Amino acid sequence: MKRERAMRNLSKSITYLAFLVCACAWMAALPALALDATLHKLAQQEKPLLLDTLRDLVNIESGSYDLEGLEQIAAHLTQRFTALGAKVDMIDGNAEATRDSGSPEKIGRTLRAVFTGKGTKKILLLAHMDTVYRRGMLSGQPFKIDGDRAYGLGIADNRQGMALILHTLAMLNAQNFRDYGTLTVLVTGDEEVGSPASRHILTRLGAEHDATLSFEGGGTPQQAILSVATSGSANATITVRGRAAHSGSAPHLGINAVDELAHQILQSRDLSDLKIGLRANWVLAQGGLVRNMIPPGAQATMNIRVLRVQDLDGIEAKLRERIKNKLLPQAQVELNFERGRPPLEAKPASLALSAYGARIAADVNYKVKADDEPRGGGTDAAFAGLKTNNAVVEGFGLQGFGSHTTNAEYIVIPSIEPRLYLATRMIMDISSGKAPLK
Repeated sequence: MKRERAMRNLSKSITYLAFLVCACAWMAALPALALDATLHKLAQQEKPLLLDTLRDLVNIESGSYDLEGLEQIAAHLTQRFTALGAKVDMIDGNAEATRDSGSPEKIGRTLRAVFTGKGTKKILLLAHMDTVYRRGMLSGQPFKIDGDRAYGLGIADNRQGMALILHTLAMLNAQNFRDYGTLTVLVTGDEEVGSPASRHILTRLGAEHDATLSFEGGGTPQQAILSVATSGSANATITVRGRAAHSGSAPHLGINAVDELAHQILQSRDLSDLKIGLRANWVLAQGGLVRNMIPPGAQATMNIRVLRVQDLDGIEAKLRERIKNKLLPQAQVELNFERGRPPLEAKPASLALSAYGARIAADVNYKVKADDEPRGGGTDAAFAGLKTNNAVVEGFGLQGFGSHTTNAEYIVIPSIEPRLYLATRMIMDISSGKAPLK
C-alpha cells in the first residue's frame, strides 16, 4: 500500500513538473501585448500623486501593537476608498484569532473595501497596514526623496502596496472601468505578527475570488518579479518538566529536565529533508534555575520551513511520536506546535497569470520575472491560496529594499509608472476574460 501511494505521488509530481516546463516554455514564446497608450499616459500622470500618498501613509505610524495608530491609518484609508466609490467596513477578527506566543493581546482590525461592477469576475487585492516598528521611530527614518529612491519607515513593507492599490483604482475610475463583478480590497492590520486574526477571512475570500493579486514588494532594485511561491513556517516547542533536587547532596532525588531535553533534541535533529524544501532546526534552548539545583524544567524551540502544506502535518506527527521516547520515564514532555504561515504553493493558474503579467509589463519596456522559486518571507497571499486552486500572485507592489530596517527602507521611484500600468491592465484583462485563469 505504501509503495503504491508513493508511486502515485511520484507520478503526480512528474506530471506537475512536466506541466511547469511546458507552461513556462509556452508563455516565453508568446508575443508581447499591444500597448494601451491611454493607460500608459494615466500611469505617468498618477506617479507624482502616488508619491504624495506615500508621504501621507509613511507619516502615520501603525505598528502591529499600536492600536491607536492602526485605527488612524484605517480611518485615512476608509476615507480614500470611500471617495473612490467603495463600500468599506472594518472586520474585527479577535474572537476567532489563532493566537501564538507572539500575538498582541488586542489585534488590529482588517479593512475591506468592495467595488461592485457590471461584469462577473471577482478579484481580490491584498495589502497590510501594520509595520514592525514602534511608535516614535518615524523621527529616525522620515519620508524623503533622494534621487530615484523614496525613503521612509514602512515604505516598502507595506505603505507602497496600499498606495499602489489606491492609485490603480483611481486609474480604473478615470476610464470609468466597471467590467469586473466585484473588486475587493483587503488591508490587514496584523500581517507582521502572523495574521492571527485575519487569516480566516483571507482564506475564505481567496477561495471566493477568481484571482488574488497581492501587493507586497515587487522585487529588488536589480530584479522586478511576480512571485507564485513562498515558504511556510512553524515553530515547535518542547517543554520538559522534571523535579528539583540538591545537585550535590541528593541529585538522585531529582528528575533532570535538561538531560531529558538534550535527549529530545538529539533524537529529532534529523527531520530536515532538503529534497522537498523542508528545514527543521533547533534554534532556542533554556533550562534550570540555579547552578546548584537539578533543573526542574527545560524548553527548546525548533523553527520549521516548508514548501508544501502537507509537510507541516507530517513533521508535527513525527515530533509527537518521537517525544514518546523518553530518556527519563518520570519526566513530563509536552509539544506545542504553532503554525505560522502556510506556504504559497505554485499552482498552474498562478503560473499562467504571472507569466501574463510579465507580458503586460513588456508593453512599457519593463522586464518582470515570473518567479516560481519559493521566497523565504511569509505572505498573506499564502492564506488566500490555502483552500483554492485559483490564481494567487504575489509581488504586484513596487521594487524596493530594506524592509524591517531602521534607516534604509526605500522604494524605487522608476518602478511606480510600470507597476501602475501592470496592476491596472491586469485587473482590466482579468475582468474582460483576456488574462488566463487556468
